[in-house]
Amino acid sequence: MVYGVKTAVAAQIGKENFLAVKEKSKREIFELCEQLWQSGVVEESFIACTWSSHLYKQYEPADFVLFEKWVDRYVDNWASCDTLCNHTVGSFIERFPAFLAELKKWAVSANRWMRRAAAVSLIIPARKGMFLPDIFEIADILLTDNEDLVQKGYGWMLKVASQQHPEEVFDYVMRQRAIMPRTALRYAIEKMPPEWKARAMEKPR
Repeated sequence: MVYGVKTAVAAQIGKENFLAVKEKSKREIFELCEQLWQSGVVEESFIACTWSSHLYKQYEPADFVLFEKWVDRYVDNWASCDTLCNHTVGSFIERFPAFLAELKKWAVSANRWMRRAAAVSLIIPARKGMFLPDIFEIADILLTDNEDLVQKGYGWMLKVASQQHPEEVFDYVMRQRAIMPRTALRYAIEKMPPEWKARAMEKPR
């Protein structure tokens, strides 16, 4: 369900209204986020994501259970998945990298949004050059996933990682291109030099 409000407008509403709740405890704000998720309205999920991401300095390991619940129970579209995972989950993983092991469990979930979340939670860390071995491991798990949105998710993760680690990601793509779906491959090589793209797109002999 959607109201039809533009994403940027919904984000601004979330930012402005956070001022009214920021003095509440983290638990109280997370409870408000839960109510927003329960509405099933996409724009309200964006506000929940904005509020939870504002609390990143207060994150504790125990919060992971709640974030996992939101992905598993409430996320049902790519926009909500990416908004929650790029910021809230991604910031959490940066603070508590031991939970990378939990993302790898998401990557084998029967829930396609959990599988996409395993990849897109590492977009911002990948932009900073972080967690490359784990990025490759999650890409390996998702490599032949049948879901288009999962393929796009891990392809996007590889594309972002390639901006800090171009040769390593290119080598990975060349090793896997024979079985990597073309959708994921095209995403992964999007920022690479033209000659690398041409090599990656050649049919393997």
